[in-house]
Formats: sequence, structure tokens, C-alpha cells
Amino acid sequence: MSVKYAFGKTTSLRHDEAVARVTEELAKEGFGVLTEIDVAATMKKKLGLAMSPYRILGACNPQFAHRALQAEPEIGALLPCNVVVRSDAAGHTIVEMMDPAAVLGLVGRPEIEPIASEVRQRLERVLAAL
Repeated sequence: MSVKYAFGKTTSLRHDEAVARVTEELAKEGFGVLTEIDVAATMKKKLGLAMSPYRILGACNPQFAHRALQAEPEIGALLPCNVVVRSDAAGHTIVEMMDPAAVLGLVGRPEIEPIASEVRQRLERVLAAL
């Protein structure tokens, strides 16, 4: 990936398997999936457009979210951590995660940096487990 706000990898898992596995690995790191958006189904329903499978999982670790909200109440606009599971035109499944260090770095508060760093480490472990 060449974007500054996310990191990810291609996996050999099928799309639905990847969604289930990501959810399971997130739970091992203390994250729950608060939201799940099926972008492909929404595009089909709202615009009549077909696209490859694409889901956005809104992952949250309550302990880290609480610490971040205590330090900066407005930070809720940057939560939860989005995790994308999508399939490309060649049928590969890609898992991409919001980089909390990049996104929460927008806040510019030193007490947020260690939170973002620990969240990133946990998300990296999720990705490595796939």
C-alpha cells in the first residue's frame, strides 16, 4: 500500500472467510466490531451498481477508546478504527486497516501518541495472524 493513512495485505482467504477471521483476530486483541457496512450491497441497492465484495468493519477497543476520549473528547469523530475487507477485480482478498498513528496524529496531543501506537501494534498483530 502506498497511502499514509492505512496499512494492509493481500490474503489467500475468500472474502467471507477473511471477514470472519479478521473479526476473530480483532477479538483476541480486545476489539469488538461495532459496525459492519456491506458497501457492495449498498451500492447495488442505492445506485444499482455492481462491485466486488467490499466491507467496512468499525472496530473498537473500549479501553483505548476511553483513554483517548478522556484526553480529547472530540476524538470520537475519528473513531472507531475502520478495517476494510475487499476483493479486487482479480479475485484477491485485501485487508486494510486505518493507521491509528496517522489518523490520531491529527489531534496533535502528546498523550494520544502512546494510545495510537499501542492500537497500531495490536492491529498489526491482527494482520499478521491472517
